[in-house]
Parts: sequence; structure tokens; C-alpha cells
Amino acid sequence: MKSQFIFLIKTLSFLSILILFFSCASRKNVVYYQDIDSLTKNQNFSSYEIKIQPDDLLMIVVSTDDPEAAVPFNLKTYSISSNNKADITRGQETVQTYLVDQNGNIEFPVLGNIKIGGLTRTEALQLLQSKIGKYIKNPIINLRVTNFKISLQGEVNLPGTYPVVSERITLIEALSMAKDLTIYGKRNNILVIRENNGQKSYNRVDITKSDFINSPFYYLAQNDVVYVEPNKTRVNSSAVGPNTSVIISAVSILVSLSVLIFK
Repeated sequence: MKSQFIFLIKTLSFLSILILFFSCASRKNVVYYQDIDSLTKNQNFSSYEIKIQPDDLLMIVVSTDDPEAAVPFNLKTYSISSNNKADITRGQETVQTYLVDQNGNIEFPVLGNIKIGGLTRTEALQLLQSKIGKYIKNPIINLRVTNFKISLQGEVNLPGTYPVVSERITLIEALSMAKDLTIYGKRNNILVIRENNGQKSYNRVDITKSDFINSPFYYLAQNDVVYVEPNKTRVNSSAVGPNTSVIISAVSILVSLSVLIFK
């Protein structure tokens, strides 16, 4: 009986060691920028600009030395709010935004229909300055995308859709907004879904290799979707997950019974 008890204990110990062994994560699957020292130091990176896409909402403000001259190019709108206590309705003046249609066009005051989709912010500003410059002297134009957003899904700590204020965000910054990857996320196979000119592209990024900073997907574009795939540990645990507590309880009971029987 004693020999059977010793055999049972050894078996349980062996199984525990196996679980610990297979649960250990390899450094190459977890650590970011593993070969960054091999990159050329002080490397110059080209400036990145997003391209204007259909469904973008653009805030365009025109100013000049003569404020009255710029008025026709700055349509105003009003948001209505009411004060229930005094039954007073008030209108708050806001700047008009311009929706880029499916053909990449906006309808701009005085100028009419302008194709702006597919242009970078710099190119769009140059186009507007050349057209508005025919009407007013030295126009100053401010343009920004007001509905810039990205979505993060999968094995990140806070999945969701995030607004971006700066119009310039890296993949690493986006992952940081979601409180980084969970330990179960595949760092060498991150999916970036992007739409360009009505066509969706699907691209894989390996952030364990430092050369991804030279990738076209180091900077994200508006409406990009980032998906972090679960690793094998997460996939396997999802099958066992609902029964894990039951298995642990059963093993504990067996060990307790064995101790009582062979004591």
C-alpha cells in the first residue's frame, strides 16, 4: 500500500512539473525589439502624413489679415441646447465640418465641389490655398480630421475604439492606449486591417523584431483595426477553462483521500 502511495505522489509531482514546463514562455515570444542594437543608430525616418479618406470629417478654418474677407469661407453652424428651468433655448456657434464623400469630394463654400480624398494634409492645404488665394490675399488655412479613430481587439488589456487627436500615432502608442498586450497575445503576428481607396488590406506586424519601425504599418491610419491573436496557451486554456476549477478540486480531493487511505 505504501508503495502505491509513493507512486501516486510521484505521478502527481511529475504532472506538476510538466504543467510548469509547458507553461513557461520563451523570451523570443514575449520581448519587444529584440534585435534593436543591430539597427543603424541615429537613423533618419521620413515624415509621415495620413491621407484623407472617404467618410473623414474635416474641420477647415480659413483666416487672413482681413477677417471680413475670410467670412464667406467659414460657414458656421449652431448646436441647440435648452435650459429646462427657464425654458430658454440657446444656440452655440460651432465650426462647420465637411464630410468627404465616397468619391473623395467635399462641398466647400464659394469654391464648390473639390476633390480632396487621397491627398495628404500638406497636399490638401496647398490645393485649398491655391484656390482660395484667387479670392483673398495670403490665406491661412487650418485643416484637421475630427473623427480620426482606431480600434484594438483581441489580446490587449483594454480593447475598444480610441479617438486620436494628433493625426499621427504609432502601432506601439496605440497598444499602449489599450494598456499593452496581455501575456497571451502573439507579439510576432499582429494583424493591421486598413482601408485605402475603398480596398481593404490585411497586414502582419512582428513587434519582437525591431525592423518593424520601418514598416508602412509602424504609423497607423484613421479607422485602422489592430487585432492581437491569442497564443497557444490561451487557445488551449479556452477549451479547458470552464472546467479548470472542477479539475483542480477533483485533484485536491484525490490527494486528500490518498493521504487518509495510505496514512
